[in-house]
Amino acid sequence: MTNLSDLFPAGAGKQVSFTADGAISAAGKPVVLNSAGTISPITSSNSSAGTPVSFGSVGTPDYVNVVYDTNTNKVVVVWMDYGNSQYGTAAVGTVTGTSLSWGDPQVFNSGETTSIAATFDSNANKVVVAYRDGSASNYGKAIVGTVDGSANTISFGTEANFNAASTTNIGIGFDSTANKAVIAFRDDGNSDYGTAVVGTVSGTGISFGSETAFQTNQTSSHNLVHDPDENKMILVYKHDGNSSYGTASVGTVSGTGISFGTAAVFKTANTNSATVAYDTTANKAVVPYSISGAGKAVVGTVSGTGITFGAEAEFYSGGTSNLACAYNSTGNKTVVSYTEASTTFDGFAVAGTISGTSISFGTALNFTGDVTYSSSGQNTIYDPDADKFVSAYRGAGSVVYFVDSSNLTATNFIGISDAAISDDASGNVTIKGGIASSGLSSLTPASDYYVQNDGTITTASAGKKIGKALSATSINLEYQS
Repeated sequence: MTNLSDLFPAGAGKQVSFTADGAISAAGKPVVLNSAGTISPITSSNSSAGTPVSFGSVGTPDYVNVVYDTNTNKVVVVWMDYGNSQYGTAAVGTVTGTSLSWGDPQVFNSGETTSIAATFDSNANKVVVAYRDGSASNYGKAIVGTVDGSANTISFGTEANFNAASTTNIGIGFDSTANKAVIAFRDDGNSDYGTAVVGTVSGTGISFGSETAFQTNQTSSHNLVHDPDENKMILVYKHDGNSSYGTASVGTVSGTGISFGTAAVFKTANTNSATVAYDTTANKAVVPYSISGAGKAVVGTVSGTGITFGAEAEFYSGGTSNLACAYNSTGNKTVVSYTEASTTFDGFAVAGTISGTSISFGTALNFTGDVTYSSSGQNTIYDPDADKFVSAYRGAGSVVYFVDSSNLTATNFIGISDAAISDDASGNVTIKGGIASSGLSSLTPASDYYVQNDGTITTASAGKKIGKALSATSINLEYQS
């Protein structure tokens, strides 16, 4: 069952008896439906982090990237291993609670490997790694990795050139509509133009179409994310040829090629560490970046082949570097990780919530101490199976944490309690499609109401919409909301 409509057809009875898994404290409390058919109160947890662990056997990692393999439910980290001749290296990790264990490192390129980026191809169930190969004239190359979940290992196929010239500032993303990998890079062999290319995975190999310049001058710091609602790739970068402004371009994949619309500036200043995540609930992109040291973010909305941005929000007023971000599909939050670059150089993470075309941030979590500078920054992914985040970085290595965790999802709200229900006891709930009128007060008639991640019911649209107030003490629980 993926939607509540599978359980209750339109017009079903308003009150249904459920067994509580966790005590419901009073009437008027919103509850969620569990997979076992029980209900629970909506709760949120304080942010916390596990103990950092190293993913490298020797040396110091750099150019660290991390991806999540949804096929094997494993974390994959790739890096340049200073302790092993600067070879390109990978390892497979398993999240258990707030602990992380790593398998043995596996070399994917026996040469100086820099500007590393990685993504997961959910169609082929493969990890795609793109990199600059210093042992082969600094060409841009890519290789396909297959994770063995039971053995905690990864094996690689044969590398392929995506740019037969000196290549830097590599970014990569996966278009899950076209089932293609998209690589963006600075083509040093073509006047430093910002360039993109589309890759197709077949078996353990990858092939590429023709290159497309998205800017006919210099760009850097490329990051990509797929917009599944508009079927577009969102590319953010530093436009060095335009005063180093923070810029975004929208790409459309067709076959083995990609085309771009008109570029949009999201910050008219020297912009560093820009990254991007996509909020599949709000259908918006979140673009965090560092400006004059401070951490900022904007919300982007794709329309056609263009993108527009809302007002800038600040998540940290001091110095920031090594920005990364990931979207939590359970809690409907985008988490931004960063290094505090003014005094402590600790690793922090903060959750942002979209409302309209703006974003607001909560309290930051200090998840590790002294995150040493990394050439490609620390990287962060969301593990949907563990409902945790993983950040990998140069220094301590890697850490598991959660920020603003909640058991409320986009689909599991079931209704509002008619009375208090003890743990393991049964009690009535007014379900979606009914009118809840027990335990509610001080509502504004005709206003839309939303349940928040902490279980409160307010008019703040950042939460999950549950219905419209009919009076000061009743809500019409909309069946399709």
